[in-house]
Amino acid sequence: MELTLGSGVRELPGIGEARAARLEKLGLATVEDLLRYFPRDYEDRRKHYTIAAAPVGIPVCVAAMVAEPPRRSYVRKGLELTKVRVVDAHGSMEITFFNQGYVKNALVPGESYIFYGMVEGLPPRRRMTNPVFEPEDRPRFTGRIMPIYPLTAGISNNLLSGLTLRCAQDCAQEMPEILPFRVRQEHALAACGYSYQNIHFPASEEALDLARRRLIFEELFYLSCGLAFLRSRREGASGPAFRRESLEPFFALLPFALTQAQQRAIREAAEDCASGRPMNRLVQGDVGSGKTMVAAACCFLAWKSGWQAALMAPTEILAEQHFRTLSGVLAPAGLRVGLLTGSMRASEKKKVRAALAAGEIDLLVGTHAILSAGVDFARLGLVITDEQHRFGVGQRSALAAKGGGLSPHVLVMSATPIPRTLALIIYGDLDVSVIDELPPGRTPVETFLVGEDKRARMYQFVRRQVAEGRQVYIVCPAVEEAQPSPEGVEPPPGFADLKAVTAYAKDLQEGVFPDLRVGFVHGRLKPREKEAAMAAFAGGALDVLVSTTVIEVGVDVPNASLIIVENADRFGLSQLHQLRGRVGRGKHQSYCVLITSNRNQETRARLKVLTQTTDGFRISEEDLKLRGPGDFFGKRQHGLPQMRIADLAGDTRLLKEAQEAAQALLAEDPTLDRPEHQPLKEQIRRLFTEHADIFN
Repeated sequence: MELTLGSGVRELPGIGEARAARLEKLGLATVEDLLRYFPRDYEDRRKHYTIAAAPVGIPVCVAAMVAEPPRRSYVRKGLELTKVRVVDAHGSMEITFFNQGYVKNALVPGESYIFYGMVEGLPPRRRMTNPVFEPEDRPRFTGRIMPIYPLTAGISNNLLSGLTLRCAQDCAQEMPEILPFRVRQEHALAACGYSYQNIHFPASEEALDLARRRLIFEELFYLSCGLAFLRSRREGASGPAFRRESLEPFFALLPFALTQAQQRAIREAAEDCASGRPMNRLVQGDVGSGKTMVAAACCFLAWKSGWQAALMAPTEILAEQHFRTLSGVLAPAGLRVGLLTGSMRASEKKKVRAALAAGEIDLLVGTHAILSAGVDFARLGLVITDEQHRFGVGQRSALAAKGGGLSPHVLVMSATPIPRTLALIIYGDLDVSVIDELPPGRTPVETFLVGEDKRARMYQFVRRQVAEGRQVYIVCPAVEEAQPSPEGVEPPPGFADLKAVTAYAKDLQEGVFPDLRVGFVHGRLKPREKEAAMAAFAGGALDVLVSTTVIEVGVDVPNASLIIVENADRFGLSQLHQLRGRVGRGKHQSYCVLITSNRNQETRARLKVLTQTTDGFRISEEDLKLRGPGDFFGKRQHGLPQMRIADLAGDTRLLKEAQEAAQALLAEDPTLDRPEHQPLKEQIRRLFTEHADIFN
């Protein structure tokens, strides 16, 4: 059957309904999807060794003959072993397969195979465990540089590689060449078909380098063109022009002095608001750095210029917290602050909506309820969103659209420190203000990394904190007891030891702290149950709150002085830093305890970073180096294209080259209306789905 880029995966050999559904989970529905699904790594399987000469501890290829029929045995339920002896002219080796019963019939005595895996032991007792194998006379995945793909349950790397090999052979040359010829020429970029062939099955290291360079450049070039369009649209739009007011009356409202970093961020935002163009600014700073005061200053300027402001928070508790803080600061000046959340009574909501439409509320604080129909502003001039990555671009736009004809100023706040390079990508349509100092008098949280052997002492420490009147968070990576693995699939190491919220909370309440008040909260609870548990903790009705990362953003409990993170190795550094920010918010010395049973040196070195610094930006740089940009947020919600191959930590030089190429092209053809640039314009429109209107 002849394949095309649009052929569905069902047309590929060996793909039935069930496998097609699993491939769909990876976003793979067509041949083109498979070609655009890039390997995450490669294995060099070109060099072959004899059994006797194979080095220990690194994966290698060994050609050998099956000497006798494979022997299968059952060790216990769920664990089956298949053993086989293989030989070559220089020795013999025993190979063990775990839970791979098909091997008994797949390996035929007297036939020769190539086995790829790690050899252990010295001659004459050489061993291999769970190698990949294929007939020596029909090699597909040995004798070459082999792609390693991100997988899902039921889809093996061999299966995916086989599908991609067929697609690359039949269709790589059909991939559309969208980069303008002059750009390819000036930057010495490989052809499109060659690049797709060699990114999956490279002929050599040099071919792989050429393919990677071309595809990374292309991705960053599209991104740079799209961001240039976004910025040009902003520069051409008109926004509410706030008066250039003195901020001294605002500073006089505060019972404390602002840091230099806060003042700098306020000046930058004030300048934007007075420019006549809509502000689009990200205020980025660690937990406790005082971003809310920057928001308060902007609300003050809006009010002074006769405009209303709106602040949207991701949870009701956070919205109520902002309402209290901003009312306390701004109400004494005469600014009227309102609150709108989903759980308010219908009569209360109606009253707030009427006051808002009549211009009797100057600042409305709320959750996404602010976006609902019937919430109309008399004169909306400023929109603030807290924890921007929790809101989609569409939600931000929906709130901004309530400004009538003019585009209101937009200020977004995030306590997730992001390396500047990554911020330029994630918030590509925003200017960035960084608050890089904490207010004076804040005591840094002491952080400790401990093993399972310290658990009893840690529980004693929890008791001590509660006895002193403090409260404790315990964070787990899982919600319920770990489910048994499907038959034939080995669970990942340590999976059975994962602390699960519901079961762990029950164990703590009944067995460890029967005299303390233990509650739990996780993301699968109904919103009202979740809010109730958080409110109970905030109100002091619970001593210990067992939680998933749902507490990463939200409740401010100055009385909480200890946070314990179970299975800390399961979290990224930036996420652990965010969790640590839940404590240290009051006047008491606070502590963060990271528990892990993982003895891997790299893992422990990574976690040690948190015990050495509380600087979120340094931590985020480390995280970017270690994990790459894809892991910073669980789900991309900002409407910008997902990076498939570019690594923003390592590809900064290529990013600069791509930006310069995009600027040069757009200087010649600002709207990409020349016939030869139409495919490029269409590609950018497809990638920037939530901003497609900018290309009309």
